[in-house]
Amino acid sequence: MSVKLGDLLAGVPLTGEIFDQELEITSISYDTRTLVPGALFVALPGSREEGETYIPQALEEGAAAVLCRKAPGPGPFVTTADPRVALALVSANWFGHPGREMILIGVTGTNGKTTTTSLIKEMLEGALGVQVGLIGTVRNLIGHRELPASRTTPESYELQSLLRQMADAGCTHAVMEVSSHALVQHRTAGLEFDVGVFTNLTQDHLDYHHTMEDYRRAKGMLFRQCRQAAFNLDDPAGRKFLEEVACPTFTYSENKDQANLTAKNIRLFPGHVEFEAVCPGQISRVHLPIPGGFTIYNALAALSAGLCLGIDLNRLSAALRSAKGVKGRVEVVPTPTAYTVLIDYAHTPNALENILLTARDFTAGRLICLFGCGGDRDRSKRPQMGAVVKDLADVAVVTSDNPRTEEPGAIIQDVLAGMDSPDGARVHVEPDRPQAIRWALEQGKAGDVIVLAGKGHETTQEIQGVCYPMDEREIVQEYFAKRAQRRERTGNLAAGVV
Repeated sequence: MSVKLGDLLAGVPLTGEIFDQELEITSISYDTRTLVPGALFVALPGSREEGETYIPQALEEGAAAVLCRKAPGPGPFVTTADPRVALALVSANWFGHPGREMILIGVTGTNGKTTTTSLIKEMLEGALGVQVGLIGTVRNLIGHRELPASRTTPESYELQSLLRQMADAGCTHAVMEVSSHALVQHRTAGLEFDVGVFTNLTQDHLDYHHTMEDYRRAKGMLFRQCRQAAFNLDDPAGRKFLEEVACPTFTYSENKDQANLTAKNIRLFPGHVEFEAVCPGQISRVHLPIPGGFTIYNALAALSAGLCLGIDLNRLSAALRSAKGVKGRVEVVPTPTAYTVLIDYAHTPNALENILLTARDFTAGRLICLFGCGGDRDRSKRPQMGAVVKDLADVAVVTSDNPRTEEPGAIIQDVLAGMDSPDGARVHVEPDRPQAIRWALEQGKAGDVIVLAGKGHETTQEIQGVCYPMDEREIVQEYFAKRAQRRERTGNLAAGVV
Protein backbone atom coordinates (compact mmCIF):
# COMPACT_ATOMS: atom_id res chain seq x y z
CA MET A 1 0.00 0.00 0.00
CA SER A 2 1.17 3.51 -0.77
CA VAL A 3 -0.42 6.95 -0.59
CA LYS A 4 0.67 10.19 -2.23
CA LEU A 5 2.14 12.61 0.30
CA GLY A 6 -0.32 15.35 -0.71
CA ASP A 7 -3.30 13.05 -0.08
CA LEU A 8 -1.86 11.87 3.22
CA LEU A 9 -1.54 15.46 4.44
CA ALA A 10 -5.07 16.48 3.42
CA GLY A 11 -6.63 18.52 6.22
CA VAL A 12 -3.41 18.72 8.23
CA PRO A 13 -2.63 22.32 9.32
CA LEU A 14 0.82 22.99 7.87
CA THR A 15 3.19 25.89 8.45
CA GLY A 16 5.02 25.43 5.16
CA GLU A 17 4.68 23.96 1.68
CA ILE A 18 4.58 20.28 0.77
CA PHE A 19 7.86 19.75 -1.04
CA ASP A 20 6.53 16.93 -3.27
CA GLN A 21 2.77 16.32 -3.49
CA GLU A 22 3.25 13.20 -5.66
CA LEU A 23 5.78 11.45 -3.43
CA GLU A 24 4.64 7.89 -2.66
CA ILE A 25 4.53 7.09 1.07
CA THR A 26 4.51 3.42 2.03
CA SER A 27 3.95 3.68 5.81
CA ILE A 28 3.76 6.03 8.79
CA SER A 29 6.20 5.92 11.69
CA TYR A 30 6.87 7.94 14.83
CA ASP A 31 9.50 5.52 16.19
CA THR A 32 12.78 4.94 14.35
CA ARG A 33 12.99 1.43 15.84
CA THR A 34 10.08 0.31 13.67
CA LEU A 35 10.63 2.57 10.66
CA VAL A 36 10.86 1.00 7.20
CA PRO A 37 12.08 2.63 3.96
CA GLY A 38 9.50 4.82 2.25
CA ALA A 39 7.83 5.91 5.51
CA LEU A 40 6.61 9.31 6.57
CA PHE A 41 8.40 9.91 9.88
CA VAL A 42 6.49 12.11 12.34
CA ALA A 43 8.80 13.71 14.91
CA LEU A 44 6.68 13.89 18.07
CA PRO A 45 7.50 16.23 20.95
CA GLY A 46 8.10 14.34 24.19
CA SER A 47 8.46 14.97 27.90
CA ARG A 48 11.90 13.31 27.99
CA GLU A 49 13.15 13.31 24.41
CA GLU A 50 12.27 15.36 21.37
CA GLY A 51 11.39 13.39 18.28
CA GLU A 52 13.29 15.91 16.18
CA THR A 53 16.58 14.57 17.56
CA TYR A 54 15.86 11.32 15.69
CA ILE A 55 15.36 12.94 12.28
CA PRO A 56 18.91 12.12 11.05
CA GLN A 57 18.45 8.48 12.08
CA ALA A 58 15.03 8.36 10.40
CA LEU A 59 16.53 9.60 7.13
CA GLU A 60 19.36 7.07 7.40
CA GLU A 61 16.76 4.32 7.88
CA GLY A 62 15.08 5.35 4.62
CA ALA A 63 12.30 7.76 5.62
CA ALA A 64 10.89 9.33 2.45
CA ALA A 65 9.65 12.44 4.26
CA VAL A 66 9.65 13.96 7.72
CA LEU A 67 6.79 15.83 9.41
CA CYS A 68 8.11 18.09 12.17
CA ARG A 69 7.75 21.47 13.85
CA LYS A 70 10.89 23.02 12.34
CA ALA A 71 12.91 21.82 9.39
CA PRO A 72 16.54 21.30 10.45
CA GLY A 73 17.69 22.37 6.96
CA PRO A 74 16.98 21.62 3.30
CA GLY A 75 15.49 18.23 2.61
CA PRO A 76 12.25 16.23 2.53
CA PHE A 77 10.62 18.12 5.38
CA VAL A 78 7.02 19.20 5.98
CA THR A 79 6.34 21.47 8.96
CA THR A 80 3.36 21.79 11.29
CA ALA A 81 2.75 23.59 14.57
CA ASP A 82 1.69 20.42 16.44
CA PRO A 83 3.07 17.09 15.17
CA ARG A 84 0.77 15.15 17.56
CA VAL A 85 -2.34 16.61 15.92
CA ALA A 86 -0.72 15.98 12.54
CA LEU A 87 0.00 12.32 13.38
CA ALA A 88 -3.65 11.76 14.32
CA LEU A 89 -4.90 13.35 11.10
CA VAL A 90 -2.46 11.59 8.74
CA SER A 91 -3.23 8.29 10.50
CA ALA A 92 -6.94 8.83 9.90
CA ASN A 93 -6.19 9.59 6.23
CA TRP A 94 -3.96 6.52 5.95
CA PHE A 95 -6.64 4.16 7.27
CA GLY A 96 -9.50 5.80 5.39
CA HIS A 97 -11.27 7.40 8.38
CA PRO A 98 -12.71 4.20 9.86
CA GLY A 99 -14.35 6.13 12.70
CA ARG A 100 -16.84 7.55 10.19
CA GLU A 101 -18.03 4.01 9.38
CA MET A 102 -19.17 3.25 12.95
CA ILE A 103 -21.04 4.85 15.82
CA LEU A 104 -18.34 6.04 18.26
CA ILE A 105 -18.77 6.32 22.02
CA GLY A 106 -16.04 7.78 24.23
CA VAL A 107 -15.93 7.47 28.03
CA THR A 108 -13.74 9.66 30.21
CA GLY A 109 -13.39 10.23 33.95
CA THR A 110 -11.09 9.20 36.79
CA ASN A 111 -12.83 6.01 37.89
CA GLY A 112 -15.21 3.62 36.21
CA LYS A 113 -14.09 3.95 32.57
CA THR A 114 -13.12 0.30 32.15
CA THR A 115 -16.29 -1.15 33.63
CA THR A 116 -18.53 1.42 31.91
CA THR A 117 -17.09 0.77 28.45
CA SER A 118 -17.41 -2.98 28.98
CA LEU A 119 -21.05 -2.54 30.05
CA ILE A 120 -21.77 -0.37 27.00
CA LYS A 121 -20.31 -3.00 24.68
CA GLU A 122 -22.28 -5.87 26.21
CA MET A 123 -25.43 -3.76 26.46
CA LEU A 124 -25.39 -2.68 22.81
CA GLU A 125 -24.60 -6.19 21.59
CA GLY A 126 -27.46 -7.60 23.66
CA ALA A 127 -29.99 -4.88 22.85
CA LEU A 128 -29.24 -4.50 19.14
CA GLY A 129 -27.72 -7.83 18.13
CA VAL A 130 -24.68 -6.07 16.60
CA GLN A 131 -20.92 -6.43 16.87
CA VAL A 132 -19.20 -3.78 18.99
CA GLY A 133 -15.50 -2.95 19.25
CA LEU A 134 -13.86 -1.91 22.52
CA ILE A 135 -10.63 -0.02 23.20
CA GLY A 136 -9.54 0.18 26.82
CA THR A 137 -7.09 -0.28 29.68
CA VAL A 138 -7.50 -4.01 30.16
CA ARG A 139 -8.10 -5.21 26.61
CA ASN A 140 -9.03 -4.29 23.07
CA LEU A 141 -11.90 -6.26 21.56
CA ILE A 142 -12.90 -6.58 17.93
CA GLY A 143 -16.23 -8.25 18.49
CA HIS A 144 -15.17 -11.28 20.52
CA ARG A 145 -11.54 -11.30 19.31
CA GLU A 146 -9.26 -10.00 22.04
CA LEU A 147 -6.08 -8.01 21.43
CA PRO A 148 -3.62 -6.86 24.10
CA ALA A 149 -3.80 -3.31 25.43
CA SER A 150 -0.69 -1.39 26.52
CA ARG A 151 -2.31 1.88 27.62
CA THR A 152 -5.80 3.25 28.24
CA THR A 153 -5.99 5.07 24.90
CA PRO A 154 -3.44 4.02 22.24
CA GLU A 155 -1.31 6.46 20.26
CA SER A 156 -3.30 7.89 17.35
CA TYR A 157 -1.78 5.62 14.68
CA GLU A 158 -2.55 2.46 16.67
CA LEU A 159 -5.99 3.85 17.53
CA GLN A 160 -6.86 4.37 13.88
CA SER A 161 -5.49 0.92 13.04
CA LEU A 162 -7.77 -0.66 15.64
CA LEU A 163 -10.78 1.27 14.34
CA ARG A 164 -10.01 0.10 10.80
CA GLN A 165 -9.86 -3.53 11.97
CA MET A 166 -13.17 -3.07 13.77
CA ALA A 167 -14.92 -1.55 10.77
CA ASP A 168 -13.55 -4.23 8.43
CA ALA A 169 -14.71 -6.95 10.84
CA GLY A 170 -18.28 -5.65 10.68
CA CYS A 171 -18.46 -3.70 13.92
CA THR A 172 -21.26 -1.15 13.78
CA HIS A 173 -20.26 0.53 17.04
CA ALA A 174 -16.99 1.19 18.85
CA VAL A 175 -16.63 2.26 22.47
CA MET A 176 -13.37 3.46 23.98
CA GLU A 177 -11.84 4.73 27.18
CA VAL A 178 -10.48 8.21 26.60
CA SER A 179 -7.79 9.23 29.08
CA SER A 180 -6.82 12.78 30.00
CA HIS A 181 -3.29 12.09 28.70
CA ALA A 182 -4.71 11.00 25.35
CA LEU A 183 -6.81 14.14 25.07
CA VAL A 184 -3.97 16.52 25.91
CA GLN A 185 -1.72 14.63 23.49
CA HIS A 186 -4.39 14.75 20.77
CA ARG A 187 -4.50 10.98 20.19
CA THR A 188 -8.22 11.23 19.34
CA ALA A 189 -7.88 14.30 17.10
CA GLY A 190 -9.98 14.04 13.96
CA LEU A 191 -12.54 11.68 15.52
CA GLU A 192 -16.15 12.73 16.04
CA PHE A 193 -17.88 10.85 18.82
CA ASP A 194 -21.59 10.23 18.59
CA VAL A 195 -21.72 10.18 22.40
CA GLY A 196 -19.19 11.28 25.03
CA VAL A 197 -19.72 10.06 28.61
CA PHE A 198 -18.25 11.55 31.80
CA THR A 199 -18.10 9.35 34.92
CA ASN A 200 -16.45 11.37 37.71
CA LEU A 201 -13.41 13.40 38.66
CA THR A 202 -11.27 12.57 41.69
CA GLN A 203 -7.59 13.17 42.40
CA ASP A 204 -5.20 11.40 40.06
CA HIS A 205 -2.42 12.21 37.59
CA LEU A 206 -1.47 15.50 39.24
CA ASP A 207 2.14 14.64 38.48
CA TYR A 208 1.16 15.30 34.86
CA HIS A 209 -1.67 17.85 35.04
CA HIS A 210 -0.39 19.66 38.20
CA THR A 211 -3.80 21.01 39.34
CA MET A 212 -7.29 19.57 39.58
CA GLU A 213 -8.60 22.33 37.33
CA ASP A 214 -6.04 21.47 34.64
CA TYR A 215 -7.03 17.83 35.03
CA ARG A 216 -10.72 18.73 34.66
CA ARG A 217 -10.08 20.83 31.57
CA ALA A 218 -8.15 17.93 30.02
CA LYS A 219 -11.15 15.63 30.51
CA GLY A 220 -13.42 18.30 29.05
CA MET A 221 -11.54 18.30 25.76
CA LEU A 222 -13.49 15.18 24.78
CA PHE A 223 -16.76 17.08 24.60
CA ARG A 224 -15.44 19.45 21.93
CA GLN A 225 -15.59 16.53 19.51
CA CYS A 226 -18.95 14.99 20.49
CA ARG A 227 -22.41 15.16 18.95
CA GLN A 228 -23.94 14.47 22.39
CA ALA A 229 -22.57 14.33 25.93
CA ALA A 230 -23.77 12.48 29.04
CA PHE A 231 -22.71 13.78 32.46
CA ASN A 232 -22.84 12.50 36.03
CA LEU A 233 -24.92 15.22 37.67
CA ASP A 234 -23.82 14.14 41.16
CA ASP A 235 -20.21 15.07 40.38
CA PRO A 236 -19.19 18.75 40.63
CA ALA A 237 -17.09 18.47 37.47
CA GLY A 238 -20.08 16.99 35.64
CA ARG A 239 -22.20 19.98 36.61
CA LYS A 240 -19.41 22.34 35.49
CA PHE A 241 -19.16 20.62 32.09
CA LEU A 242 -22.91 20.95 31.73
CA GLU A 243 -22.49 24.73 31.79
CA GLU A 244 -19.60 24.76 29.33
CA VAL A 245 -20.24 22.34 26.49
CA ALA A 246 -21.82 23.37 23.22
CA CYS A 247 -23.30 20.01 22.17
CA PRO A 248 -26.68 18.60 23.37
CA THR A 249 -26.41 17.09 26.86
CA PHE A 250 -27.92 14.28 28.92
CA THR A 251 -27.57 13.83 32.69
CA TYR A 252 -27.74 10.91 35.11
CA SER A 253 -27.88 10.82 38.90
CA GLU A 254 -28.56 8.73 41.98
CA ASN A 255 -30.15 11.53 43.94
CA LYS A 256 -31.07 14.48 41.73
CA ASP A 257 -34.56 14.23 40.27
CA GLN A 258 -33.82 16.92 37.69
CA ALA A 259 -31.46 14.52 35.91
CA ASN A 260 -32.64 12.90 32.68
CA LEU A 261 -31.99 9.45 34.19
CA THR A 262 -32.10 8.57 37.88
CA ALA A 263 -31.66 5.44 40.00
CA LYS A 264 -34.44 4.73 42.50
CA ASN A 265 -35.13 1.97 45.04
CA ILE A 266 -31.52 0.83 45.08
CA ARG A 267 -30.78 -2.59 46.58
CA LEU A 268 -27.27 -3.94 47.15
CA PHE A 269 -26.43 -7.64 47.36
CA PRO A 270 -23.11 -9.52 47.74
CA GLY A 271 -23.09 -10.53 44.07
CA HIS A 272 -25.27 -7.96 42.29
CA VAL A 273 -27.16 -4.67 42.46
CA GLU A 274 -30.75 -3.80 41.61
CA PHE A 275 -32.44 -0.47 41.02
CA GLU A 276 -35.17 1.21 39.02
CA ALA A 277 -33.93 3.31 36.13
CA VAL A 278 -36.28 6.27 35.81
CA CYS A 279 -36.43 8.69 32.90
CA PRO A 280 -39.33 10.88 31.69
CA GLY A 281 -42.27 8.63 30.88
CA GLN A 282 -40.46 5.34 31.52
CA ILE A 283 -39.30 3.12 34.41
CA SER A 284 -37.29 -0.07 34.01
CA ARG A 285 -35.95 -2.51 36.61
CA VAL A 286 -32.19 -3.06 36.33
CA HIS A 287 -30.46 -6.20 37.62
CA LEU A 288 -26.68 -5.94 37.23
CA PRO A 289 -24.64 -9.03 38.25
CA ILE A 290 -21.71 -6.93 39.53
CA PRO A 291 -21.57 -5.92 43.24
CA GLY A 292 -20.90 -2.50 44.70
CA GLY A 293 -22.75 0.76 45.19
CA PHE A 294 -20.42 2.51 42.72
CA THR A 295 -21.49 -0.04 40.10
CA ILE A 296 -24.82 1.78 39.91
CA TYR A 297 -23.07 4.85 38.51
CA ASN A 298 -21.34 2.69 35.89
CA ALA A 299 -24.72 1.22 34.91
CA LEU A 300 -26.32 4.68 34.73
CA ALA A 301 -23.46 5.91 32.54
CA ALA A 302 -23.90 2.93 30.20
CA LEU A 303 -27.68 3.36 30.05
CA SER A 304 -27.22 7.08 29.32
CA ALA A 305 -25.05 6.26 26.31
CA GLY A 306 -27.71 3.90 24.99
CA LEU A 307 -30.51 6.41 25.56
CA CYS A 308 -28.52 9.11 23.76
CA LEU A 309 -28.45 6.74 20.78
CA GLY A 310 -32.24 6.46 20.88
CA ILE A 311 -32.46 2.86 22.15
CA ASP A 312 -35.45 1.82 24.29
CA LEU A 313 -34.72 1.76 28.03
CA ASN A 314 -36.30 -1.66 28.58
CA ARG A 315 -34.12 -3.21 25.88
CA LEU A 316 -31.03 -1.68 27.45
CA SER A 317 -31.96 -2.84 30.97
CA ALA A 318 -32.68 -6.37 29.78
CA ALA A 319 -29.28 -6.56 28.09
CA LEU A 320 -27.48 -5.56 31.31
CA ARG A 321 -28.82 -8.63 33.14
CA SER A 322 -26.21 -10.79 31.43
CA ALA A 323 -23.28 -8.36 31.78
CA LYS A 324 -20.01 -9.78 33.05
CA GLY A 325 -17.46 -8.25 35.33
CA VAL A 326 -14.04 -7.07 34.15
CA LYS A 327 -10.75 -8.68 35.15
CA GLY A 328 -9.26 -6.84 38.10
CA ARG A 329 -12.47 -4.99 38.96
CA VAL A 330 -14.11 -6.45 42.11
CA GLU A 331 -12.70 -9.79 40.96
CA VAL A 332 -13.25 -12.71 43.34
CA VAL A 333 -10.28 -15.11 43.34
CA PRO A 334 -11.36 -18.75 43.78
CA THR A 335 -9.83 -20.15 46.99
CA PRO A 336 -10.48 -23.22 49.18
CA THR A 337 -11.20 -21.01 52.17
CA ALA A 338 -13.93 -19.75 54.43
CA TYR A 339 -12.81 -16.20 53.67
CA THR A 340 -13.01 -14.15 50.45
CA VAL A 341 -10.15 -12.74 48.37
CA LEU A 342 -10.85 -9.80 46.03
CA ILE A 343 -8.56 -8.18 43.45
CA ASP A 344 -9.33 -4.62 42.38
CA TYR A 345 -7.50 -1.96 40.39
CA ALA A 346 -8.30 0.76 42.96
CA HIS A 347 -5.32 3.13 42.85
CA THR A 348 -6.87 6.46 43.82
CA PRO A 349 -8.32 7.53 47.18
CA ASN A 350 -11.86 7.54 45.79
CA ALA A 351 -11.56 4.15 44.09
CA LEU A 352 -10.03 2.66 47.23
CA GLU A 353 -12.90 4.01 49.32
CA ASN A 354 -15.42 2.56 46.87
CA ILE A 355 -13.99 -0.97 46.88
CA LEU A 356 -13.67 -1.04 50.68
CA LEU A 357 -17.23 0.18 51.20
CA THR A 358 -18.40 -2.47 48.73
CA ALA A 359 -16.44 -5.20 50.48
CA ARG A 360 -17.74 -4.07 53.88
CA ASP A 361 -21.30 -4.77 52.69
CA PHE A 362 -20.62 -8.51 52.61
CA THR A 363 -17.87 -8.86 55.24
CA ALA A 364 -19.00 -10.94 58.20
CA GLY A 365 -15.57 -10.89 59.87
CA ARG A 366 -12.65 -8.53 59.35
CA LEU A 367 -11.85 -6.43 56.29
CA ILE A 368 -8.15 -6.73 55.39
CA CYS A 369 -6.80 -4.36 52.76
CA LEU A 370 -3.42 -4.77 51.06
CA PHE A 371 -2.35 -1.77 48.98
CA GLY A 372 0.51 0.43 47.82
CA CYS A 373 1.06 3.55 45.73
CA GLY A 374 2.80 3.91 42.40
CA GLY A 375 6.22 5.50 42.14
CA ASP A 376 6.93 8.52 39.90
CA ARG A 377 3.29 9.53 40.19
CA ASP A 378 1.22 12.01 42.22
CA ARG A 379 2.75 11.91 45.73
CA SER A 380 -0.04 13.92 47.31
CA LYS A 381 -2.54 11.07 47.03
CA ARG A 382 -0.38 8.64 49.03
CA PRO A 383 -1.27 9.86 52.55
CA GLN A 384 -4.89 10.21 51.39
CA MET A 385 -4.97 6.53 50.43
CA GLY A 386 -3.38 5.62 53.74
CA ALA A 387 -6.08 7.55 55.59
CA VAL A 388 -8.85 5.82 53.62
CA VAL A 389 -7.57 2.35 54.48
CA LYS A 390 -6.98 3.22 58.13
CA ASP A 391 -10.56 4.47 58.42
CA LEU A 392 -12.31 1.68 56.51
CA ALA A 393 -10.26 -1.51 56.98
CA ASP A 394 -9.70 -3.57 60.12
CA VAL A 395 -6.21 -4.59 59.04
CA ALA A 396 -4.01 -2.62 56.64
CA VAL A 397 -1.11 -4.21 54.79
CA VAL A 398 1.07 -1.48 53.28
CA THR A 399 3.30 -2.69 50.46
CA SER A 400 4.58 -1.76 47.00
CA ASP A 401 2.57 -1.15 43.86
CA ASN A 402 4.77 -0.20 40.88
CA PRO A 403 7.66 1.63 42.57
CA ARG A 404 9.20 2.43 39.17
CA THR A 405 12.33 4.51 39.86
CA GLU A 406 11.47 5.38 43.48
CA GLU A 407 12.56 3.51 46.57
CA PRO A 408 9.63 1.45 47.93
CA GLY A 409 10.45 2.46 51.50
CA ALA A 410 10.11 6.17 50.68
CA ILE A 411 6.72 5.60 49.03
CA ILE A 412 5.53 3.63 52.05
CA GLN A 413 6.58 6.43 54.40
CA ASP A 414 4.41 8.83 52.38
CA VAL A 415 1.48 6.42 52.80
CA LEU A 416 2.04 5.98 56.54
CA ALA A 417 2.01 9.76 57.01
CA GLY A 418 -1.74 9.62 56.41
CA MET A 419 -2.33 6.85 58.93
CA ASP A 420 -1.80 8.92 62.09
CA SER A 421 0.99 7.03 63.82
CA PRO A 422 -0.38 3.63 62.86
CA ASP A 423 -0.95 0.98 65.49
CA GLY A 424 1.11 -2.09 64.71
CA ALA A 425 -1.83 -4.33 65.49
CA ARG A 426 -3.79 -2.78 62.61
CA VAL A 427 -1.02 -1.94 60.18
CA HIS A 428 1.54 -4.34 58.76
CA VAL A 429 4.34 -3.06 56.51
CA GLU A 430 5.98 -5.36 53.98
CA PRO A 431 7.60 -3.75 50.89
CA ASP A 432 7.82 -7.05 49.00
CA ARG A 433 4.34 -7.37 47.47
CA PRO A 434 4.27 -11.17 46.92
CA GLN A 435 5.43 -11.67 50.51
CA ALA A 436 2.85 -9.13 51.71
CA ILE A 437 0.11 -11.05 49.90
CA ARG A 438 1.19 -14.30 51.55
CA TRP A 439 1.18 -12.58 54.95
CA ALA A 440 -2.35 -11.24 54.37
CA LEU A 441 -3.61 -14.68 53.32
CA GLU A 442 -2.05 -16.18 56.45
CA GLN A 443 -4.17 -13.82 58.57
CA GLY A 444 -7.46 -14.81 56.94
CA LYS A 445 -10.18 -16.31 59.12
CA ALA A 446 -13.71 -17.48 58.36
CA GLY A 447 -15.91 -14.55 57.32
CA ASP A 448 -13.00 -12.22 56.51
CA VAL A 449 -12.61 -10.38 53.20
CA ILE A 450 -9.09 -9.69 51.91
CA VAL A 451 -8.84 -6.93 49.29
CA LEU A 452 -5.70 -6.84 47.13
CA ALA A 453 -5.89 -3.29 45.80
CA GLY A 454 -3.96 -1.44 43.13
CA LYS A 455 -2.75 -3.94 40.56
CA GLY A 456 -6.08 -5.22 39.25
CA HIS A 457 -5.63 -6.62 35.73
CA GLU A 458 -1.87 -5.98 35.68
CA THR A 459 0.40 -9.00 35.62
CA THR A 460 3.77 -7.27 36.05
CA GLN A 461 5.47 -5.05 38.60
CA GLU A 462 7.75 -2.24 37.41
CA ILE A 463 10.93 -1.75 39.47
CA GLN A 464 13.78 0.49 38.28
CA GLY A 465 12.66 0.36 34.67
CA VAL A 466 12.21 -3.42 34.57
CA CYS A 467 8.79 -5.11 34.43
CA TYR A 468 8.87 -8.33 36.43
CA PRO A 469 6.13 -10.96 36.03
CA MET A 470 3.70 -10.79 38.94
CA ASP A 471 0.12 -12.02 38.71
CA GLU A 472 -1.63 -11.79 42.05
CA ARG A 473 -3.97 -14.63 41.08
CA GLU A 474 -0.97 -16.92 40.65
CA ILE A 475 0.49 -15.84 43.99
CA VAL A 476 -2.80 -16.70 45.73
CA GLN A 477 -3.04 -20.06 43.94
CA GLU A 478 0.57 -20.96 44.76
CA TYR A 479 0.02 -20.05 48.41
CA PHE A 480 -2.90 -22.45 48.78
CA ALA A 481 -1.16 -25.16 46.76
CA LYS A 482 1.77 -25.07 49.19
CA ARG A 483 -0.62 -25.04 52.15
CA ALA A 484 -2.32 -28.13 50.76
CA GLN A 485 1.03 -29.90 50.33
CA ARG A 486 1.99 -29.01 53.88
CA ARG A 487 -1.35 -30.30 55.15
CA GLU A 488 -0.82 -33.59 53.33
CA ARG A 489 2.56 -34.02 54.97
CA THR A 490 1.42 -33.11 58.49
CA GLY A 491 -2.22 -34.15 58.46
CA ASN A 492 -3.19 -30.73 59.84
CA LEU A 493 -5.85 -28.46 58.35
CA ALA A 494 -4.54 -24.99 57.60
CA ALA A 495 -6.35 -22.11 59.30
CA GLY A 496 -9.20 -20.72 57.24
CA VAL A 497 -9.18 -23.64 54.81
CA VAL A 498 -12.27 -25.81 54.43
